[in-house]
Amino acid sequence: MPFSSDTSRASGASRISAKRRFLVFGFATVLTLGMLKASANDEPGTEADRLDINAMRLSFDEDFTSLDVSAWGPGTRWIAHTPWSGDFGGARFADPGQRTPFSIEDGMLKIEAKRDPEGDWQSGLLASMDPKGNGFAQQYGYFEMRAQLPDGPGVWPAFWLIGKDRSQSTAEIDVIEFYGDKPDGYSSVVHVWHRDGRHYSRFHRNNVFEDARPGDFHTYGVKIDRDWIRFYFDRTFVWKTETQEEHRQPLYILLNLALVDGPTKDEAPDPSHMIVDYVRAYRLD
Repeated sequence: MPFSSDTSRASGASRISAKRRFLVFGFATVLTLGMLKASANDEPGTEADRLDINAMRLSFDEDFTSLDVSAWGPGTRWIAHTPWSGDFGGARFADPGQRTPFSIEDGMLKIEAKRDPEGDWQSGLLASMDPKGNGFAQQYGYFEMRAQLPDGPGVWPAFWLIGKDRSQSTAEIDVIEFYGDKPDGYSSVVHVWHRDGRHYSRFHRNNVFEDARPGDFHTYGVKIDRDWIRFYFDRTFVWKTETQEEHRQPLYILLNLALVDGPTKDEAPDPSHMIVDYVRAYRLD
């Protein structure tokens, strides 16, 4: 899951370590916050940045009237872990079953983070591709989630994309990464994690919750083409950065409610919920 790129976070380094242990080819990568760079392309949006859904073609539509999920696949729309077996954060991502963190209520997905009978935290993650590469992935296009975010310290919901080919690097786009102890906004982040240890990263802090509420329904989206990765809140442009070669490939979808693996985990509301109305993808052609 995406880690925080907000350099004002005192606990950011530990969050980076927790995630990197699993995301980059199965070994830990030592990073410093100084490696994270803000994009130079932070100017207000132009006409080219305006989002026009009517000019796109719907290619993936999950409205959560039901949930087709298994632990690892194959044959289901979602699996309940990252395809590379890299769980992260302060809560275990649970399988569907008796203790499932997933439920469908009023045509929406509820992901629940709570302590299990043994006192350990569990929560849920969905990925649109299984470990053998089966499932939904798309090169370029617009990806969007409509959701309510949980309140309280320790909660760490996200909507993100990973490149299908991880043989030489891991391409990652964090559409939204929200921390409950910083409720005034969320981060959008673009990464390339290279096998040789190099790390490319650009980020932007979207302070949208000074006027809006994270607990209300909002849409969080990203549009990717050969040249630009553009981010949207409620379909309004908020930021863009240059598309890297590693992001010019099919990307698959992940969404989750994680907990920070640190002191604030003990302050997280039990239970906490992330409510997802839909997840959609559109083709640009």
